[in-house]
Amino acid sequence: MLSLAGEPREARSAAPSTVSGVCHGTLGELYQGPLRAVTAPDIALVSFPVDRHSWVHFTRGTDPPDPSGLGDKAATAARLFLDHYQLTLPTGLWSTHSDLRVGVGMASSTADIVATLRCLFQLFALPYDQKVVLAVLAAIERSDSVFLDEFALHLSGRHRVIRRLGTALGFHTAFVTEPGTVDTEAVTASLLEHYRRRGEEYERCLTDLLKGFDSADPAAVARAATVSATLSQEVLPKAAFDSLLAHRERFGADGIFVAHTGCLIGYLFPHRLGAHRKSELSAFFRSLGYQCSFVQGGYG
Repeated sequence: MLSLAGEPREARSAAPSTVSGVCHGTLGELYQGPLRAVTAPDIALVSFPVDRHSWVHFTRGTDPPDPSGLGDKAATAARLFLDHYQLTLPTGLWSTHSDLRVGVGMASSTADIVATLRCLFQLFALPYDQKVVLAVLAAIERSDSVFLDEFALHLSGRHRVIRRLGTALGFHTAFVTEPGTVDTEAVTASLLEHYRRRGEEYERCLTDLLKGFDSADPAAVARAATVSATLSQEVLPKAAFDSLLAHRERFGADGIFVAHTGCLIGYLFPHRLGAHRKSELSAFFRSLGYQCSFVQGGYG
């Protein structure tokens, strides 16, 4: 339950006619598994931020704002925000745009929620408050750490940042989206049981991943991401995984990443890919039945 704070206030009349909120999405995770430091089981993530975004705009007008301009979760986030600050929307129009595919592991719904909240902070000229963002997310869904502009080890169900991992690392990727979608809530019990069976392997994987971040070593992070993806194959397998693993050295990739509870899988590269290598990768993925995409992930 969000607590109420402050006096009712309207959006400032001098504000721009259109304000916007933007939030990046993810390409799945570099790690998804258990965290031994917590007493009760939960899903720990190191999300893989991607240079793709969700946008939410509010343009002042004469009509009452129609919440159908937002998705269901984003509309709920807007209502919770307004209730928390005891605010009333001015007349105007919501509009949205997104680069993020729904239901494949790009954190599209979380990005929509965060972009909506950022738009509202702008509209009412309020200082951005991450505690409010986390409280709203906690009232709606599990979340990735897209509310941060850095890597982080994050408990998705508790909306708790365990450790910030900075912005020193970045990767270039070639990835595909396999058919279907995954309902995270529906597979949570299976995931937690898998984590209990493979706890020691996950603990070593996470230790290696964090060491890689500490030393700003992208190759070490990519190796740990590959281990996490391999462990994930036992519970939520990707059809293309074995082929990608078999050809990783051929393409010079440092590792493999997946959306552990999604449909994405791809290669991690330390450097930008040239046209010839992109052509080779495109032919390889097409031979598996997929159209590949290239995008930068992380920071650095």
